[in-house]
Amino acid sequence: MVLSTCFEGVVSSRMMSVVRIGELLYFQTCRNFRKYGQIAANPACALCIDNMQIEGVCENIGRPADHPDFMACYRQCFPSSFSMYSLLEDERLFCFTPSLVERYVYQNGSPFLEVLDFNDGSYMLHECAVCTVVP
Repeated sequence: MVLSTCFEGVVSSRMMSVVRIGELLYFQTCRNFRKYGQIAANPACALCIDNMQIEGVCENIGRPADHPDFMACYRQCFPSSFSMYSLLEDERLFCFTPSLVERYVYQNGSPFLEVLDFNDGSYMLHECAVCTVVP
């Protein structure tokens, strides 16, 4: 997935190895990296995959090695990243709690924006206006 973070008006994005356990998403990173500092200063982040955008909040929950469920899942999904990084002293685990999910879907060839808002528990399907190119 792509993780986007922002601090003091500077947005950055990078590919991340993310796992889902229950309703939450998890990823690890080194506490010396820029994304770590950005999340520490502003925990509001976004994850993207395919045509889906997920907004939410990240929480540093400590070292990956202290979370056996994460370690088992991460080892299975990303064995090389697990063996290279998960046991390093400076590695930290983040729990991402989603607040809003948006994705585009098509019905009978027409685009719709599907929105799931975790804050109020609502689901909406909005028909998108058809865009035309003006020469």
